[in-house]
Parts: sequence; C-alpha cells; structure tokens
Amino acid sequence: MRRTTGWLVSVAAAVVVVTGAVTYAVADGDSGPADLKVPAAESADAGFARDMAVHHQQAVEMSYIVRDRTKDVEVRRLAYDIAQTQANQRGMLLGWLDLWELPKVSEKPPMAWMGMANAPAGEDGALMPGMATNTQLAALGKASGKQAEIMYLRLMIAHHKGGVHMAEGCVRRCAVGAEVRLARGMVASQQSEIDLMTDMLKERGATV
Repeated sequence: MRRTTGWLVSVAAAVVVVTGAVTYAVADGDSGPADLKVPAAESADAGFARDMAVHHQQAVEMSYIVRDRTKDVEVRRLAYDIAQTQANQRGMLLGWLDLWELPKVSEKPPMAWMGMANAPAGEDGALMPGMATNTQLAALGKASGKQAEIMYLRLMIAHHKGGVHMAEGCVRRCAVGAEVRLARGMVASQQSEIDLMTDMLKERGATV
C-alpha cells in the first residue's frame, strides 16, 4: 500500500508538470516554430491526437467499471488515478484538434499515421492494439472482487502497452513540440503503471 501511494504521488506530480508545459505552449506559443505550425489533417500529430483520445476513453471506461466491481482500496485508487489522468490528457488532445480546426475523425483507419493502416484491428470493438474487446468489457462488468481486479489489471497492462507503442510513435513522428512532450510523459507514466500493475497481479497470485 505504501509503495502504491508514493508512486501515485510521483505520477500526479509528473502529470502536473506535463499539463503545465502543454498549457503554456498552447497559450503562449513560446516553445519553438513547430508549436506554432498547424499540422495537416492526416499528419502524425493529428492522427495521434485522434487515436489516443479514443484509446484513452476506453481506459477511463474500464477504470470506472472496476471501481464499481471491487472494494479493494489499492485497485480503486489506481483505477481512479488512471481515469483522471487519461481523461485530462484526452481533453488536451481533443482541444488541440479544435485549436487546429481539424476533424476528430478520419477516413483513414486507426494507426495509419504510424504506417499501420493494415494492422488487424476493429475485431469486437478493439479498434487499436492493446484495446479490450466488447466481450472483455462485458466480462469485466460482470466480475467482482479479486476476479475483477485481476481481469482489470491484465486488460489495463495490455492497454498501456498499446498506448506506449503509440506514444513512442508520436515521439518519432510528431512535429508539435508540446504534443511530443506529452507523448514522452505518457511513455514514462504508463510504463511505470505497467510495472506497478504487474506487481499487483503477483500479489493476487496471477500473471500477465
């Protein structure tokens, strides 16, 4: 419990720093020429903003599901932290699309901006790598107690791995400085959460 609390404080502090940097860049436009340039509709910047917003929304959904399916304080605290962090980041991503006056949906398939337009996706609602299927979400909603905790942790680890892969793609391809910094922050925080959730699974006698 002590480890989880300390880790959450660290992540929260990191989120505040990233949020402040993003707000400053968007409001003052003082982080370099790349931050002032509006990206194209099918650019990596726009693609990442659209796809990660969708990806984050499912993480928020799963986190609120498990909060209603377990009384475990550690899992509920983690779920709340993930939900709040990713809802906040989702707002930033959608806000950028509004600021750039770009559509929030694309005619191209998810992950096309990463050169993964032909990647298997969309099966049973799993639009991108790491996303849970509709069947898995339904099962999580019916589980309770330790079973729900293990199911959530496994699903969220897979979800975070997909998110890290996408954020790393933005770090390599995106041109807007504030977005690249946000993506770097996502990689660091979600990898830390993966490590934590792996340990939490072990504590419950389960593996990834």
